[in-house]
Amino acid sequence: MTYAVTSSPKPTALITGASRGLGAAIARELAPSHELLLGARSADALRDILKEIPDATGWPVELTDYAAVATAAAPIRRLDVLVHNAGIQDLGTIADSTVEQWRNTLEANLIAVVELTRVLLPALRAADGHVLLINSGAGLRANAGWASYAASKFGLRAFADALRLEEPSLRVTSIHPGRIDTDMQREIIAHEGREYRPEQFLRAETVAGAVRNAVETSRDGHPTEIVLRPASS
Repeated sequence: MTYAVTSSPKPTALITGASRGLGAAIARELAPSHELLLGARSADALRDILKEIPDATGWPVELTDYAAVATAAAPIRRLDVLVHNAGIQDLGTIADSTVEQWRNTLEANLIAVVELTRVLLPALRAADGHVLLINSGAGLRANAGWASYAASKFGLRAFADALRLEEPSLRVTSIHPGRIDTDMQREIIAHEGREYRPEQFLRAETVAGAVRNAVETSRDGHPTEIVLRPASS
């Protein structure tokens, strides 16, 4: 199956972690203007968002299974937009963190991003495409209890900077949002032992709008970094 349909006037966008939360919000933002490939670990996880956006195509693959990623990416001949949204947050102090936790976090948040980008480079080059990496405020400043997550996001920023220099035909944007009102955020606040107050956080739709604005920036501009903070912070 070839995902890039040449008869369509719309550009093609692949969004990872698109089944819920921010990824689903990004899919809703780009749906009117793009042919969508929506990534998640399984077809079951994509069921609800594909019902909501029936013109989209599911792209279920475990991103740390690199043989499966190569197989899933092979039919993509041309890709205008790649949004790296999938990732994990496994928090803990350095004293309490295990080697396995560090490896899992770096694997999911950095190495899997690097490999997916690498295998899709021919398709991105064919379209003079745009790579957008959903980073974090933790990719700019590390806090206590967030060491492995921050390390993965600092590495993600370094990868974006190097990719931008190595692939001058591509646009590469790092997006650093503060905390977002999502199910994942509720888990983090519970881990921190605090009361969840959604008004303290960015809405997923706000961050998704920033992604769309970056994608729609005229080709004479290169949005390299976008930083968003909740108004209450």
